[in-house]
Amino acid sequence: MRAIIPVAGIGTRLRPHTHTIPKALVPVAGKPILGHIVDQLLPLGITDIVLVTGYMGDRVKEYMAQAYPDLAACYVHQEERKGLGHAIFLTRDCVDNGPSLIILGDTIVTADFPGLVAGGATAIGVKAVKDPRKFGVVEIEGGVVQSLVEKPDVPPSNLAIVGLYLIQNTGLLMDSLAEIVERDIRTKGEYQLTDALKIMLERGERMEPFEVEGWHDCGHPITLLETNRFLLERSGNGVPEFPGTVVIPPVSIDPSAVIENSIVGPYVSIAAGSSVKNSIVRDSIVNSSAHVETSLLSMSLIGEGAVVKGHYQKLNVGDSSQIDIG
Repeated sequence: MRAIIPVAGIGTRLRPHTHTIPKALVPVAGKPILGHIVDQLLPLGITDIVLVTGYMGDRVKEYMAQAYPDLAACYVHQEERKGLGHAIFLTRDCVDNGPSLIILGDTIVTADFPGLVAGGATAIGVKAVKDPRKFGVVEIEGGVVQSLVEKPDVPPSNLAIVGLYLIQNTGLLMDSLAEIVERDIRTKGEYQLTDALKIMLERGERMEPFEVEGWHDCGHPITLLETNRFLLERSGNGVPEFPGTVVIPPVSIDPSAVIENSIVGPYVSIAAGSSVKNSIVRDSIVNSSAHVETSLLSMSLIGEGAVVKGHYQKLNVGDSSQIDIG
């Protein structure tokens, strides 16, 4: 089985961090978002992966080659963002008519993936939400999907499509996507995957809902920190020891990090080559080669190579920045 992962988003809500790296490579709980997604797929026997790249696509290729050298990857470039349906349609030369698992590259989903794959049906990942108007929505009857609609003003249900799809007949999906592109069928100005799935339904494809356990958005600083908390709680990492330092789990601290005379945690990720000295850091992500000194940080994102010196702060600092507060 193959997996298709669109990672072409610019990530404007995560700036300044996405000025220097693509959104899919923003770190959370010790590794890039994309790394968490791929690690979920490998136990399923995924041997081929198709990535739809865009902004800083070369960085994605470099990461995949380094982190997953044995995984066969096909890359397609989405020059102009025209919607998720368009992104998936671009992969048509990388796939055949067999099954494909589609999962978005900026959201970490917790679900029974082995159960999903073993089910044998085309399945749409869903989760009940309070306000489904912001999402694609499914209507269920008799345990099967009856209709799908993208961001409806009057939702037919509260079951939002979460960006996880198991397509048994990829050829039919590509034919349906070709139809919406050729007929210029757009919703909210874009070619939507939901509209192609509706055509598949009309052509007799049976689709089942697949309710996911968790749906963790990584597209905004606040939700990124929420996802960091969730993943750290699940990780079961040990508690490292550092001189004169108290570490409060859960944390993810790279072995190459230098921590001195500090209190670190809970819910802190500190990447390779970073240092924290004479500081208190909680509920924060400190990226590689960053340096924090004489600071009290909470709910903060510290970019790669940034230097932070000062007092109590809630910071969102991009790469190679310097904050020095006397």
